[in-house]
Amino acid sequence: MNKYVCEFIGTFALVFFGCATVLFMRAEVGLLGVAMAFGLAVVAMAYSIGPISGAHLNPAVSLGFFVSGRMKSKDLIGYVFAQCAGAIVASAVLYVIAQGKGGGYDVAANGFAQNGWSAYSATSAFLFEAIATFLFMLVILRATTEGGAGPLAGLAIGLTLVMIHLAGIAVSGSSVNPARSLGPALFAGGPALSQLWLYIVAPCLGASAAGLALRAGVIGASEPAAQPA
Repeated sequence: MNKYVCEFIGTFALVFFGCATVLFMRAEVGLLGVAMAFGLAVVAMAYSIGPISGAHLNPAVSLGFFVSGRMKSKDLIGYVFAQCAGAIVASAVLYVIAQGKGGGYDVAANGFAQNGWSAYSATSAFLFEAIATFLFMLVILRATTEGGAGPLAGLAIGLTLVMIHLAGIAVSGSSVNPARSLGPALFAGGPALSQLWLYIVAPCLGASAAGLALRAGVIGASEPAAQPA
C-alpha cells in the first residue's frame, strides 16, 4: 500500500505546486516560472518517494511502464487510481484557497489552471501532447533503466518536463499527464471538461508507443534500475 500512498502524495504535490503557480503567481513568474514549478515538483518527488513507488505521478507514465513490461496490471490500476485521486484532492484544496481571495475568485472569468487549446487547433494540441509524452516517456524509461542516468534520473526527468512546458504551453497548455488535466477540469467545468478527452487519449498513446519501443528493444534493454527515480 505504501507505493499507492506515495503516488497519491506525489501527484498531489505536482498538481498543487504546479497549478498553484499558474493560479496565483503566473503574472509574477511568467511561463518560465510555471514550467519550472512543474519540473521542480517532479524532481522533489523523484528524490523523496521515487525509491518507493518510482514517482510516476502520471497515469500515462504508469501505462508506459506497463506496456514496456516493467509494471503489473494490478499495480497499474492502483497507481492510476491514486494519481487521479491525488490530482483531484489537490485541485479541491486549491479551489478552497482561491475562494479566500478578497472579493472571491471567479473560475469562469479567470480559469482554474486547466489545460485547453484555443489559439491552435485540436489537431495541433493532440500532436503536441502525443509526441511530447512519447519523448518524455523515452527519457523516463531510459533514465530509470540499468545503465541509465542512475542518481541523476530524477533531475533528467524533471528538466525534461520543464522543456516540454516551455515548448507547448501556448499550443495545448502542456499537460502530458491525464491526472494533472483531470483535477482542474472538474472544477473549471465547461470547455475544460469537453476538451479533457484529448489530455487522456494523446498522452496515453504517446506513452504506450514509448513502452512498445523499449519492449521491442528499439531503444535498448528494458531491465529496470535497482532504484527507480
